Amino acid sequence: MSLPLPLDGLSAIVTGAGRGLGRAEALELARLGAAVVVNDYGQPGRDGSGEASAAPAEEVAAEIRAAGGRAVAHLGDVSDHQQARELVESTISAHGRLDILVNNAGILRDRMVFSMTEEEWDSVIRVHLKGHFNTTHFAAAHWRARSKATGGPVYGRIVNTSSEAFLAGSAGQPNYAAAKGGIVGLTTSTALALAKYGVTANAICPRARTRMTEDVFAGFQEPADGTLDPLAPEHVSPLVGYLASPAAAGVNGQLLVVHGGMVAVVERPRVAAQFDAAKETFTFAELDGLLTPYYADRPPNETFAAAEVLGLKRR
Repeated sequence: MSLPLPLDGLSAIVTGAGRGLGRAEALELARLGAAVVVNDYGQPGRDGSGEASAAPAEEVAAEIRAAGGRAVAHLGDVSDHQQARELVESTISAHGRLDILVNNAGILRDRMVFSMTEEEWDSVIRVHLKGHFNTTHFAAAHWRARSKATGGPVYGRIVNTSSEAFLAGSAGQPNYAAAKGGIVGLTTSTALALAKYGVTANAICPRARTRMTEDVFAGFQEPADGTLDPLAPEHVSPLVGYLASPAAAGVNGQLLVVHGGMVAVVERPRVAAQFDAAKETFTFAELDGLLTPYYADRPPNETFAAAEVLGLKRR
């Protein structure tokens, strides 16, 4: 007699699941027993351009079903509030409830801050940050209503996708870095708001070779010996499966970096130094005498080389 799978009987939504990270995450959740709604708007351009198509989502759903899992495809733009509502409501209608939400959908419109257009800023913030909010809003309302109806905690898991672009900086991605930083704020706020209902919310910063990161990892060649690429999305998906599972009930409001067989837990910012005014308030001269020497003694704030940030060597 086979043992039950960790996610048996649970239903999940994975957004942006037609390719790359989302695809790997949807496959992993299905492998662990969840019934998966594979959401993807299906536009071919990584900048969100091109005609929307159901094909990417349908192909992943078919792949899951061929492996013996349960999955349906959903073509919808999560940056649209009403389409996000329909995604969540259709999942609840099909399965009786929603248990897991993995927010992964995103686009890139890279440009330096002094060259970026308003549309390039707005579009990336809309898909990443607003897209995360839209699905979270409707999922959270569902879990709150269920908890009130049952009089106790319910099962709910949110896994959001941030990026080290907001941690280490990314000169050509002010829109993307801002959106990913906002997602961390959304995650921690959601974690606090939903904890009393039994729901957890966590965020990951994945490093993976996908069409979104093809420029970033252009100098890091895939292994020629047939071993698994250190940047393969399959290194990220097991963490998503864990965070979506009952085993992670005690993990809430956390940010984790994951890639190539490594998971790092990121601490919340800590105070590095504190200075107190000699009198009621600071004077310019006093601040100059305190802060200027402090920063002069610290290493220069240099931009990390890609290999340093990624912890990888070019092959």
